[in-house]
Order: sequence, then C-alpha cells, then structure tokens
Amino acid sequence: MENSIEQRRSKRVPVSLSLEVSSLFKQDNVKVSNINAPITVHNISKNGIGFSTESTLPIGYYFNARLEFSSKDESLNCVVCIVRRGKTRDGRQFYGCEFVGMSPVFDYIFEGIEQRAEEKH
Repeated sequence: MENSIEQRRSKRVPVSLSLEVSSLFKQDNVKVSNINAPITVHNISKNGIGFSTESTLPIGYYFNARLEFSSKDESLNCVVCIVRRGKTRDGRQFYGCEFVGMSPVFDYIFEGIEQRAEEKH
C-alpha cells in the first residue's frame, strides 16, 4: 500500500499464504455470502494479517480463516476482522486485518515463523 501511516502494534513478517473468503459476517448476525474472493496474504504478525485481493470487502466484517504454515503442525483456525483498506500499486485492494480471540498457542507458532523469516534475510 502506498503512503500509509504505520498502524501496526507488532512486527509483521512477510509470508506467502493463500486463503479464500467465502462469507463475511458482523456481530449483529448480518452475513454476506458467496463472495468467492481469493486472497493472497502478504504479511502476518501476532495481531493480524495483511492481504490483497481484487474483490472489495466491507470494513468491520469478520471471516473464519485457516492459516496453514510450512509444517502441518503449524496451522491455525481463527476469526479475522477487516479493519482497513487501501489500494496497491497494481490496483488491487489491500486489507489490514486483526485476529479476534487468538489462542496463546499462536505466540509459539509466530515465533517460529519470525525466526525462519530472519534466517532467510
């Protein structure tokens, strides 16, 4: 995203994951279905993820995600809330999302992801 103000609470690590959003929901039981929005996750932190897609998704909505990392032991089912949107240089939508009700086990998984990212650089 271009010219964005740093809003991150924790270090983001580049990552290559693919997810698909099939439905979104709000806490007041409003649901948006059949979105069929393939997304590419670009980075992840202990607090959230950043991803891009060609679809326009509403801010303030949630979706269920399964994050699968390099090892089968490193996968996580979680709820993600879309908190901000911007445009990438190629015209795609870029979203900043926060994890909701994240399990403490993610700290352990994220430390491994962070360590592998540092070893690559």
